[in-house]
Amino acid sequence: MSTLVLGIGNPILGDDGAGIEIARRLKERAPDVAVEETNEAAISLLDLITGYDKLIIIDSIKTGKGKPGELYKLSLEDLGVNLDCASFHGMDIATAFEVGESLGCDMPRSVSIYAVEVKDNSNFAEGCTPEVAGRIPLAVQQIIGEEKL
Repeated sequence: MSTLVLGIGNPILGDDGAGIEIARRLKERAPDVAVEETNEAAISLLDLITGYDKLIIIDSIKTGKGKPGELYKLSLEDLGVNLDCASFHGMDIATAFEVGESLGCDMPRSVSIYAVEVKDNSNFAEGCTPEVAGRIPLAVQQIIGEEKL
């Protein structure tokens, strides 16, 4: 089974780079797994994710309810599909996945989404805040265990 770990974020926006940092560390711990990094979203991800059996997405999230660095495991169903979006540019990942399937793309059969609660993802800064950075090793270990990497 071919697996892709996809780290999403912008490493110059502080905690927004948490998904990319976790993906990089997973590559070190599981060198046989394909790892990609991107700051792209929605429909543009189709080129990266097609052809894999399993997809593990790691991104940041700001709910304001969790502690910085807390890791949530989600599914596409948790995100919901919004086919009423005004444009492909505003499309979310669940909708992009649905569009890819309807176009006959070879989409992954298994999708796991990990979202890291962030503290600051709007100010320019290289690297995560200490609260998020301190929890990245735990997130890496959790993903390795749950996904059997």
